[in-house]
Amino acid sequence: MINKKIEEAINSQINAEMFSAYLYKSMSAYFSDINLTGMAAWMNVQAQEEMTHALKFYDYIIERGGRVRLMAIEEPAFDWSSPIEVFKASYEHEQYITGRINDLADLAIKEKDHATGIMLQWFVTEQVEEEANVSEIVSKMEMIGDAKHGIYMLDKELGGRGAVSSEEE
Repeated sequence: MINKKIEEAINSQINAEMFSAYLYKSMSAYFSDINLTGMAAWMNVQAQEEMTHALKFYDYIIERGGRVRLMAIEEPAFDWSSPIEVFKASYEHEQYITGRINDLADLAIKEKDHATGIMLQWFVTEQVEEEANVSEIVSKMEMIGDAKHGIYMLDKELGGRGAVSSEEE
């Protein structure tokens, strides 16, 4: 049976992961609106990943005999001043999620919940990858600046990101 403090914290994380998916869908819609379809596609894949993460937490609570509690999802940002601002916001959001995952790992240690600690190690590793991916894009966008041909090329590159299968996640 899952510890009640851990159950509550993971339920909160399910909400944060679903918000992440919602945020990335909003970012995708922004990119679609300004005809950067590759960046829109990249954000759609990101949204799929976040839903997969939410479902991993969801399934974990059930597997441990707990009760999933789905809460209202906050409205995400809607508009940004530029493509680089979107990716900077994405990077900041990933840092926030990393902090949440680390807090969960700390709670698992405090509560001596070794099973949850082991499960969370996957998320700790995943967040290193998430931050690195977005940080690289921000760096590329900073190099490109306002050069339209550079934005076009990066948009084309990011559009090549394929959907993630559940085995990869």
